[in-house]
Amino acid sequence: MRKLGINTINKNKVEESYLSPRMAKLNSRFASQDSEGRRGVPAGDATTSMTREGDVVVSCELTSPTPGDSHKRDGQQRKKKDSSKGFAPSEGHAKSPNKACKSEQEKEKPKKPKKKNPAQHDEDTRSKLKAPQWKDKMQQKKNISETTSSFADKGKNRGGRGSKKQVFELYMTSEEVSHGLKRGELLQGQLRINPKKYQEAFIPSPDDSWDIFLDGIVARNRALNGDIVVVQVLPRDQWKVVRSDSDCEGPGEIESRREDAAQTKVNKTQQSVLEDQCGSHNDLLRKIQNVSLNATETEKLLEDPSPTQSNGEKLQKTAKVVYIVERKHSRAATGFLKVLPDKPFAMFSPVDHRIPRINVPLSDCPHDFSFRPGDYVNTLFICYITNWSDDSTFAEGRLAKTLGQAGEIEPETEGILMEYDVDFSEFSQEVLDCLPKNLPWKIPPEEIRKRRDLRKECIFTIDPATARDLDDALSCKRLPDGNFEVGVHIADVSYFVEEGNALDDIASQRATSVYLVQKVIPMLPGLLCEELCSLNPLTDRLTFSVIWKITPEGKILSEWFGRSVISSCVKLSYDHAQCMIEAPDKMFSAAELPPVDPLHPIDEIHRAVLDLHSIAKNLRAQRFTDGALRLDQMKLAFTLDRETMMPQGCYVYQYRDSNKLVEEFMLLANMATAHHIYGKFPELALLRRHPSPKAKMVDELQELCDQLGINIDLSSAGALNKSLNTTFGDDEYSSARKEVLTHLCSRPMQMAMYFCAGVLKNKQFFTHYALNVPLYTHFTSPIRRYADIIVHRLLASSLKCGPHISLSMAEVEMQASRCNDKKTASKRVQELSSELFFGVFVKECGPLDSEAIVMGVLDQSFDVLVLRYGVQKRIYCKSIEGLRTFSHRKVGKKSELTLVWKSEDSGDVEQIISLFTLVQVQLKADGAPLKYSTVLKRSDVDDMEF
Repeated sequence: MRKLGINTINKNKVEESYLSPRMAKLNSRFASQDSEGRRGVPAGDATTSMTREGDVVVSCELTSPTPGDSHKRDGQQRKKKDSSKGFAPSEGHAKSPNKACKSEQEKEKPKKPKKKNPAQHDEDTRSKLKAPQWKDKMQQKKNISETTSSFADKGKNRGGRGSKKQVFELYMTSEEVSHGLKRGELLQGQLRINPKKYQEAFIPSPDDSWDIFLDGIVARNRALNGDIVVVQVLPRDQWKVVRSDSDCEGPGEIESRREDAAQTKVNKTQQSVLEDQCGSHNDLLRKIQNVSLNATETEKLLEDPSPTQSNGEKLQKTAKVVYIVERKHSRAATGFLKVLPDKPFAMFSPVDHRIPRINVPLSDCPHDFSFRPGDYVNTLFICYITNWSDDSTFAEGRLAKTLGQAGEIEPETEGILMEYDVDFSEFSQEVLDCLPKNLPWKIPPEEIRKRRDLRKECIFTIDPATARDLDDALSCKRLPDGNFEVGVHIADVSYFVEEGNALDDIASQRATSVYLVQKVIPMLPGLLCEELCSLNPLTDRLTFSVIWKITPEGKILSEWFGRSVISSCVKLSYDHAQCMIEAPDKMFSAAELPPVDPLHPIDEIHRAVLDLHSIAKNLRAQRFTDGALRLDQMKLAFTLDRETMMPQGCYVYQYRDSNKLVEEFMLLANMATAHHIYGKFPELALLRRHPSPKAKMVDELQELCDQLGINIDLSSAGALNKSLNTTFGDDEYSSARKEVLTHLCSRPMQMAMYFCAGVLKNKQFFTHYALNVPLYTHFTSPIRRYADIIVHRLLASSLKCGPHISLSMAEVEMQASRCNDKKTASKRVQELSSELFFGVFVKECGPLDSEAIVMGVLDQSFDVLVLRYGVQKRIYCKSIEGLRTFSHRKVGKKSELTLVWKSEDSGDVEQIISLFTLVQVQLKADGAPLKYSTVLKRSDVDDMEF
């Protein structure tokens, strides 16, 4: 870690602040700009109520919309101020900021000595495991944030005359956490904060029922979204009364849960029990990650299953954070600066309301900010939290960078990348020095002799037309016996990325390439991504191959793994392959295709594509017969201006037969590789599992579908897939209804995740629910996924064509966890990038009219899927212009809104809004930069539901 020096927050308090090397560089640059007197500016939720209540009707007489209506809760839960929250103190724990604490301060009684900060590290007691260089560096950033926190809490004994009131409880010690988890008095999980109502947070319940609710920032105790925390369940009289199932999650919580689902699931077999004594925070974290609960301890956690009936009302467990195990959140925020008169600091207001407001030293702000704050009203900054003391709801932080003007693509994009801790900096010289020096590089002859030479075979790539990192190729050759020799050939990235060097280190930290609308943030330098590793046509390339002898029906007769060398004969796009599939008898000319190797006639390539398509159809049919599931949801794609890279148009991406062809053989290669490496390295194999969906949510969805008369079987992945394909017809409305049902079915699903096989002792948890296979891994995309590089190394070692594996189980599991985190962040960044560009498109081309279908109904709002663009938006009844009144009622599981439109000429017009209702909407630019709103267009039809 790099020490940046001493930052003066105020006259009486001086603390050391630590940032990552990348942020240190930015901070240094920012400071140099300040010294020159200038600043540089670089370029659906709870959609369906699910309770057993009878008809519930809520009526509301509308007036003009008021500011903040969109953030009000859909429901009638009573409001509480965070500052007034009181929690019953547990024996042996620090008192909570309740009346007793207040009384104690008023009497000026001395407080007990503050407990030892559990986040403080003792470097001498760190793990005894000999970790490679990449592991130490991978942990560096986490250790930075944890160390910073330890300075924040260290020695702050509040109390006595003139001291501030304590807002947050002190964290438990590691020993108390260890004992509490053992006795079943504490629970561990990943914190999710509702993006649309930041006072609400949740952690998963170990019994797969309703999530445990954390009410307000005090209950979160300075933990941020995504952090791994330990919580204490509050007494029963403080549990939340649930009037509808949507109250269990609140507006926006479905998206939040799915965003973080790769880590939120803490399986009973993985839940941790700590040993009595933990020498350091790292010891505690390691034990939490690696030790499992026994049956007795699990029963203790489930003694009071949620939800609970109490006098006819349902109760949801509530809890408070008592310990932060791992700070997963980057502690970075994009936002705006505001002046605080007569203060030595400014207030930073994050765009993401889940992050607290932050006090920033004026010395960090632009030199003229205090005198001309109006000049910076629309300026975006990046701020890092360096400290959050227990006596303030505001955090303390340092400005890292001025991004630029809000509403511009590049500043907004850079802010997103920094918030989600995506490293987009240029690769260092140390990293570049790891690349081959003599260019143009050629494969050494001795390396070719070690490999299977496939350069004369008809091998080709099928990728998006704009792809430059081509990491997979296919081949298909007819055999005399009527069978086929089919090959999947993957770029041999591990040949160039030596374990433990600087290139390996940066790849392990980035873990994945991040695909934005306008560009890619690569995991590896461009020389590797686009040249040396990319399977470019008519060029010799090193590969790892899986070759099968396979029947026309898709039955595998034999299998071969090994290192190889290939020369792709042509770079086909998905469009090219699709044309070949759709025109099997057409004679394609050279002008219709990219350059083709003259050794392989176009008709030979065409025939290979058709054979692969035929085999892929059979493989796919067999997979679904065997119980696989696919949930396809609408995805927005853009056409960009080549000069400005601004959106010219957008469309819903079509998943076609050419996509399915490639996908089928990639799945086959991944499954084959998983079985191979697990057979050779049962303790070290890096695999990928997909847990079963949450049972309670599945049961509630089944009840809803039964009430709506939808014949769907949710008993297994295969049954669900069959139901989705047979429930609706092929007409436009049926397709729209299928999209909604697919969305509803995706809500209980959990994200797939990487894991080390040796860590999970029960093999039944290795399974992949959606694929319905016992073992699965990632092998086919090593240019953009670090997990695949580890798998390649395992494969090479098992085949005696690569070095011996030096990783331990703990190291593989730690890297698996990092890959999970980075994959989740990458997915979210990609979604936000798409939202940004769509906001620009609406601003430039709007307003846009479209048909939409209702995906869910709450008591004061409803969610719609805009069919033309595939976007999901929420419409708040109080914001609908021309509406006289609205009312809500619920029959069983079905929620329904009645909208009454004003009419001057005739009687008022009623419109019924329920699941699957078709409505007309208009998308138009909002007042906020790059934001847009969805307006319900007036209906003159009583009931739009077909």
